[in-house]
Amino acid sequence: MQREMAAGSFGKTDVADWSARVYGKQKFAGAGKTNTGWLVPLERRLAKFVLPRVPRWLETYHLTLLTPVWAILIVVFSYLAEHDLRWLWMVNLMIVFHYFTDHFDGKLGKFRDTGLRKWGFYMDHLFDYGFLCSILIGYSFLLPQRAIFIMMLVLCVFSSFMFHTFLMLAATEEFKVSFSRFGPTELRIALIVINALLVRFGTRGLRGALPWVAGCGTVALVLLAYRAQKRLWQSDMLAKQADCKVNRPPCISYNQTRIRSV
Repeated sequence: MQREMAAGSFGKTDVADWSARVYGKQKFAGAGKTNTGWLVPLERRLAKFVLPRVPRWLETYHLTLLTPVWAILIVVFSYLAEHDLRWLWMVNLMIVFHYFTDHFDGKLGKFRDTGLRKWGFYMDHLFDYGFLCSILIGYSFLLPQRAIFIMMLVLCVFSSFMFHTFLMLAATEEFKVSFSRFGPTELRIALIVINALLVRFGTRGLRGALPWVAGCGTVALVLLAYRAQKRLWQSDMLAKQADCKVNRPPCISYNQTRIRSV
């Protein structure tokens, strides 16, 4: 009955308030994500339908704390897939479960105004890193020993994307979790497709693709870092010019520096 009342009370008059609470600017910058992924419009429609219907006993922190469960099960099923690749279908199921708990934990907290902004930010992303590690640990069971170095390189590259996100959050107070039109949901879909291909065609293609994944990821990371430092340089120089105009201190003129739009 409570769930029906909550869903029923979510009418047209509540849309603006709901959207502002979940997707609007947050007091804590880490609680507001910027996502430009392809599937974001569909996900917002899904959130509008799901959030009012989540049982009252299920809280935002319950969803967050389920991520280690999915990560552990991914390692277990991947270990079993070493002998029978069909276990990768269970890995795919855990990825789907993780999508729902990870996608809705923060949104549910904002929708209900739970208030666990900083706790959610810390625990959610700590567990997300563990989830990433579980995926790569799982793939290591399917590869020969000599491929472990490449797996470590892939982990370093993907971890660097996460570090970039957090560094930009600290520098700009913008928490952008997508790169171009590729976000967390698109990454999960890619992993599900990869696992399906492994079940169908075996692991030989995975061994050949890993160096390309590491190489292309490194190139993308370098380009991302170049654009980021250029944007931050521009921001610093504009701030310096503004300070000089207001306070008129003895400012150093950098004639060789040109501020361009990113």
